[in-house]
Amino acid sequence: MKRAPSTPARSRNKAFTLIEMVIVMALIGLLLTLAVPRYFMALENGKIKVQQQNLASIRDAIDKFYGDQGHYPETLDTLVQSRYLRSVPIDPLTEKSNWTIVAPIETGSSKELNPASGTDATGNSGAITGVYDVHSVAEVSDAK
Repeated sequence: MKRAPSTPARSRNKAFTLIEMVIVMALIGLLLTLAVPRYFMALENGKIKVQQQNLASIRDAIDKFYGDQGHYPETLDTLVQSRYLRSVPIDPLTEKSNWTIVAPIETGSSKELNPASGTDATGNSGAITGVYDVHSVAEVSDAK
């Protein structure tokens, strides 16, 4: 009697079918549409928090300078040179160290000065200089 050659048991291929791949890709796409906006929102919120902390550091240094010197610093670089700040912090929203500087308003005088231009209502220049406060140049900031 002749024996039939033994055939190995049919083994199923261990691979994914096209339909399984499409379903997995669809699920990954769905998860990404939910996760990516939250990721970018978290990045933006982080930048705003860093900006608020940087503004608080600058304002604290201005107050300490005023308490020690009796006048406001002329520029933000004065705070660095006087070692109240190590460096002028960078605004994370603009990625520059440009800040909107608010000059002090003259007290004890009948003349009110516009902090942005340093002039009174008639356009005369006041002798007030210095850095009283800072704001971000970025318009989307809530840190003002």
